[in-house]
Amino acid sequence: MTRAGFDIADGDDGGATLRLTGDWTTTGIDRDAQRLDRSLAGRRIAVLDLSEMGRFDTSGALAVFLAGGQNGLPHDAWAARPEAGRIYAMVEKLERESAMPPLRADAFTRAFAKVGRGVHDIADEMTLSMAFLGRLIVATGSALKHPGRIRWPAWFSQGERAGLDAIPIIAVTNFFIGAVIAFLGANLLTQFGAAVFTVQLVAVSVLREFAVVITSVLLAGRSASSFAAEIGSMKMNQEVDAMQVMGVNPFQALVIPRLAAMVVMLPLLTFVGIISGLLGGLLVTWSELSYGPSFFVQRILEDPMMDQHLFVGMVKAPVFAVVIAAIGCRQGLSVGGDVESLGGRVTAAVVQAIFAIIFLDAVFAMIFLELDL
Repeated sequence: MTRAGFDIADGDDGGATLRLTGDWTTTGIDRDAQRLDRSLAGRRIAVLDLSEMGRFDTSGALAVFLAGGQNGLPHDAWAARPEAGRIYAMVEKLERESAMPPLRADAFTRAFAKVGRGVHDIADEMTLSMAFLGRLIVATGSALKHPGRIRWPAWFSQGERAGLDAIPIIAVTNFFIGAVIAFLGANLLTQFGAAVFTVQLVAVSVLREFAVVITSVLLAGRSASSFAAEIGSMKMNQEVDAMQVMGVNPFQALVIPRLAAMVVMLPLLTFVGIISGLLGGLLVTWSELSYGPSFFVQRILEDPMMDQHLFVGMVKAPVFAVVIAAIGCRQGLSVGGDVESLGGRVTAAVVQAIFAIIFLDAVFAMIFLELDL
């Protein structure tokens, strides 16, 4: 290997003659590229002498281009070494077509841009959600109009997975929620000599709010994510597209069974949560306040408002079920072709479902307040 070198001679016409010697390769250039750049500063290459140049690769071509080739070389500069000319032409094209990296905006501008993108994404999500809701209504109407086309095995399978398999976690969580409420009530109400109202506190909070909300939140994390992951993986594997090619409506095959399972199972799971929450409150009042089970049950049955509280809690369950199933399935159908999209949609399904549950619960609270229920 011969080390690269060069000589520069100024011509009468203001141009310079550049004579390259040695190997202008990655291992042969060393620091000659920087010296060449400094030596040719402000000069125009009029003649390129390649008579003593050895090997030549893309590193040499880039050095020549950055040093003086940006201002242009003679049209016959590479006539003596056409193979080197081809390498140089390739490097020149890539360098001229490569764009400069965009300037990074200041922090203030980036903050406003992020807010703008967030608003745009929210608008897109709302538009897609409304389109999905319209397709869901049409598919539901078609299923009710043609019950013979319903895939009952899929309905029962989804009901078992979304409902029956969730009973243990629903029961245990609501049990401890009821116990915590009873602990707080016993501690606070005893200070005012009203410990007996701990029973009403537990019953009202569990019947009206906590049972249905806790159950819905648990199913949002359990079932909404499951729906999004299952349908999303099918979307990634193009199974949904294959269904459409075969004439199968993805909404009838994938969305409606999950929606029906949630609508049927969430009220039942809410009732299980109510029983578990009351049982947790009963055990705490029995152990802390010495109120026996018969007293606990009697206080609940004697209160004429308990039926109303139970009605308020159970009315929310089907609405929350529709929201959980619809959000999970919509996010699943919106998955792209990569794993990152799947993970993002699963996360979005859980977050949106929980947010929707809390928001709708607040809306229901205002409605029932106006109705004096």
